[in-house]
Amino acid sequence: MIASMIPGLWMILASILLPVIPHYFRQPTMILSVVLSSLSLLNGFGTFLTWDILGFNLILYQSDNLTLPFAIIFHLASLLVIIFGWHNKNLMENMATLAYAGSAIGALHAGDFFSLFIWWEATALTSVFIVLAGNTVAARNSAMRYLIIQVCSGVLLLIGTCMMVYQTGSHELSKLDLSNSFGVFIFLAFGIKAAFPFLNGWLQDSYPESSPTGTVALSAFTTKLAIYALARTFPGTESLIWIGAIMTAFPVFFAVIENDLRRVLSFSLNNQLGFMVVGIGIGTELSLNGTVAHAFVHIIYKALLFMSMGAVLHRVGTTKASELGGLYRYMPLTTIFCIIGAMSISAFPLFSGFVAKSLIMSALGGQGLIIIYFVLFFASAGVLEHSGIKIPYFAFFAHERKTKVKEAPFNMLLAMGVAAFLCIGIGVYPKYLYSILPYAVDYHPYTIDHVISQVQLLVFAILAFLFLIKFKLYPSEMKSTVLNSDWFYRKMLPGIGKPLFKNLSFMINLIYYQLGLFFKYFMNKTKNLSTSNYIKVINPGFATFVLISILFLMLLIAVI
Repeated sequence: MIASMIPGLWMILASILLPVIPHYFRQPTMILSVVLSSLSLLNGFGTFLTWDILGFNLILYQSDNLTLPFAIIFHLASLLVIIFGWHNKNLMENMATLAYAGSAIGALHAGDFFSLFIWWEATALTSVFIVLAGNTVAARNSAMRYLIIQVCSGVLLLIGTCMMVYQTGSHELSKLDLSNSFGVFIFLAFGIKAAFPFLNGWLQDSYPESSPTGTVALSAFTTKLAIYALARTFPGTESLIWIGAIMTAFPVFFAVIENDLRRVLSFSLNNQLGFMVVGIGIGTELSLNGTVAHAFVHIIYKALLFMSMGAVLHRVGTTKASELGGLYRYMPLTTIFCIIGAMSISAFPLFSGFVAKSLIMSALGGQGLIIIYFVLFFASAGVLEHSGIKIPYFAFFAHERKTKVKEAPFNMLLAMGVAAFLCIGIGVYPKYLYSILPYAVDYHPYTIDHVISQVQLLVFAILAFLFLIKFKLYPSEMKSTVLNSDWFYRKMLPGIGKPLFKNLSFMINLIYYQLGLFFKYFMNKTKNLSTSNYIKVINPGFATFVLISILFLMLLIAVI
């Protein structure tokens, strides 16, 4: 029974039972459900569960070389989230987190678009409750926007799937392109969850509003599920190279001026997704290996960074750079773990980011895409600046702190310690990561030229940061919120739309008012007349005039 159970379903069933389980046994139950789900990793590759319904063959459980690494890291991330949030007594958040992780794991093993759609929407609905668990007005507002956007992604996926069935007769999860209309709809659906440019505002809006535990959970699954879906269906799509390049570059500028450090990490997450999208767009075995490897290590070091900021939020009550500093004296272990995560995301040699990102950069260099290469090179320097330096510097060192705080709770330190160990372990021994990638890997990241070029980049970025700080040229920490692409939806469109609809409403009301006066006058004239007199009043010329006037007003309304 366990072998044929859809991976992740154990976790969803456990989340349903959590309300009847005493608090002290909830987290162990959650851990047990993840362990039971992870037994599916022993099944190997193949199709294990299908369901014939209404003439469709739904592939509910299949596994292959692309599914395996994502399934491993999703289960591992689930364990880290549960350990990090061991102290959390919020039943709704515990249920939503476990069901959310289980839904993401179930989506990995879907073999057709209809099955994927079910899990796709399940991740959307469950993650909304994680945002709501932030328990603030901002979190509730953000959750509603998040729900609308995520449901739109699911609707686009369903439309594309139905069009695909109508045009091809197939609904299997297979490679697509943008030459077909259904491919475009599915591409946009995946693009929303992958936080493509102008579709990314939900990420920076919702993640920082969640609880310390919720943000860690959200950072691990939704966007990586989208990366998996893109790698499965759109490898080698050239437009993804340019989309990914934009994703790597533009968040750098927003992250530099952002004050909330969890929002900085959200911009950084968007930046890192860009590297993965570029790898999918290249579409070679090396680049796809790089995408999967980067997604794998990114979940770990990004979770570590979000956990360190979550620990700060738990103890201090804020992650605003303008209100932090000097915490290294009181939270030394959290500081060390944060620095390890910062070095990993910055791709320092001997850390996990170095051995994963180098695969993508090497694949890109072999394609002769010089402009894209230098865009990613610039973005790599930006990552060091805003996540490698800014996060630990402003959180733990920038200012002297007068108020003492306690070190993070043991369960938080344990989760951060495991993630930090993996960041270093994968960086030192990358062969274990390479062994689970989709394609055979014959790659050695620690070549002299690669190490030297990366060290030069890191040293240059560090010196640039020190120079800006020394001469007070670095943007100061201000109490502000950076809207990024959300500016178009929150400021520009309402700025244009409100006056437009106001004037339009005024004109329509004016037209209806004039029509009301006309018919009132007309009815008063004919009220006391007999039928014969009525016919005499409405002569052909007057009737023609009225008819033409009505048609003209209807045309005017339609045009407006």
